[in-house]
Amino acid sequence: MPEPTLEIESAGDVAWVWMNRPAVHNALNEAMIDELAETFLDLGEDPKVRAIVLAGRGKSFSAGGDIEYMKRQGAAPREINLATARGLAEMFHIIAGCPRVTIARVNGAAMGGGLGLVAACDIAVASSTAVFAVSEVRLGLIPSTIAPYVVRAIGPRQASRLFVTGERIDAAHAERIGLVHEIAEPDQLDACLQSIVGNLLSGAPGAQSDAKRMIDAVVDQPITRELMEQTAVAIADRRSNPEAVEGLSAFLEKRKPDWVPSK
Repeated sequence: MPEPTLEIESAGDVAWVWMNRPAVHNALNEAMIDELAETFLDLGEDPKVRAIVLAGRGKSFSAGGDIEYMKRQGAAPREINLATARGLAEMFHIIAGCPRVTIARVNGAAMGGGLGLVAACDIAVASSTAVFAVSEVRLGLIPSTIAPYVVRAIGPRQASRLFVTGERIDAAHAERIGLVHEIAEPDQLDACLQSIVGNLLSGAPGAQSDAKRMIDAVVDQPITRELMEQTAVAIADRRSNPEAVEGLSAFLEKRKPDWVPSK
């Protein structure tokens, strides 16, 4: 029996999704792409899950697209090649649009599509030894399906350099341009991540999902009357939501709201 390409672990309100192809640095092949999409869809609909951590077994986070997989698709009939490309684009879309908070735990190299996975997650925490690259052009390819998420994370100016040079950057550089939020020494990576998770669990899950959607609604949009109305409707609806009723009541009563896990 082949090893599963993913391993799912549960730690209370947090689901850990481990990419499990360490021998090939967790490179993305057909099976892993399909399993990532299915897994994030399922976890996103699970009311018991508050956050999802995406991590890689072994020394690397993910080396991006598996070379043999990409060669197979390049040699396949166009309709098959295009179908698998659409599946890859859909996977990134599912991760980025997941209603649960997603966190990339970057323990090592995140190359090409691996960097795309980092950008698609809401939060990224990296080891100080991690390295990153948008390496596609060095293989004669382009970073197309990851582009919307990488450009959103670091902006077009930073992307213009990384996309055309394919150069590697270290964790400090990745933090400086906004690709990762925090850096930790390797032995402190999980402690850093758990601190972030602790803060996440203090927030209301429905409000967090709505807050994620609000970012998509306002990013790069002119501040028009229509946008102002959209934001007014959103907060009005949220203020009457049972979560808000509970949260405001808990604050006034000096107690924890019911979504905060008991220790």
